[in-house]
Amino acid sequence: MSPALPEPAPASTEPGPEPVELPAVAPQLRDLRRRAALTLEAAARAAGLSPAHLSRLETGRRQPSLPMLLALARTYGTTVSELLGETPADRDAVVRSGDMEATEAGGWIYRQAGSPGRGMQALRVHVPYGAQGDIVRVHPGEEWLYVLEGRLRLRLGDTAYALEPGDSAHFDSLTPHRIAAADHGGAELLFVHTLLQSPSAALCLGPAAGGGEPTQGGPR
Repeated sequence: MSPALPEPAPASTEPGPEPVELPAVAPQLRDLRRRAALTLEAAARAAGLSPAHLSRLETGRRQPSLPMLLALARTYGTTVSELLGETPADRDAVVRSGDMEATEAGGWIYRQAGSPGRGMQALRVHVPYGAQGDIVRVHPGEEWLYVLEGRLRLRLGDTAYALEPGDSAHFDSLTPHRIAAADHGGAELLFVHTLLQSPSAALCLGPAAGGGEPTQGGPR
C-alpha cells in the first residue's frame, strides 16, 4: 500500500503586495502638450507613439511605462519628475552674458538666453547674410523675434516684411515662414519660441542641415 500523500497546505489568506502604480500623470501629460503647442498627432509622432495610445495616456485609461515617460519628457523638453507632478528644481532667473555659450551651424550663431526646460525658450541669434534658398519652415508652436542689429527679411505665408532694428514679430509657427538677413554684415536678433522638443539647431532658423524638417517651396 503506497504511503498517503501529504495534504496540500491551505491557501494563504494574507494579502499579497499591492502592484506599484505611477502617480496620476494624465493631467500633466495633457497640460505639458498644450504648453508645447503640440497637437496630439504631432506629440505622439515625436514620442514614437500612436495618437490613440497617447490619448489613452492623457485620459488615464493607460499608465505609461518608463520608456514612454522618458520619450514624452524629451518631447516636451522637461523631466520625468515634472511629468509625475513632482516639484521641479529651482532654475536661475538670471542668465549672465558670460554663460551664454555660442553654438554655430552653417554660419548661424545661437546663444541660449533663458533657462532650459521652460515653457518658452529664448535665444540670441546671429543671422548670416544670404537667403535659405526655398526652405520654408512649418511646425507647431509660437515664435517671437526682435531685431537688435542689421535688417531682417521675414516671410509669413504670402507676405514679405522688412524689419529694422527695434522691430519685432510674433506669429504662429504653423504659418509657413522664413528668415534671412538683408545686409552683408548679417543681423542680430532675440528669438523666443515654444517648440520645446527642439534644440536651437533644429529650429526654423539656420540651414536645413541643422536638423529641422523643411517644407520645400512657398515664401521667398
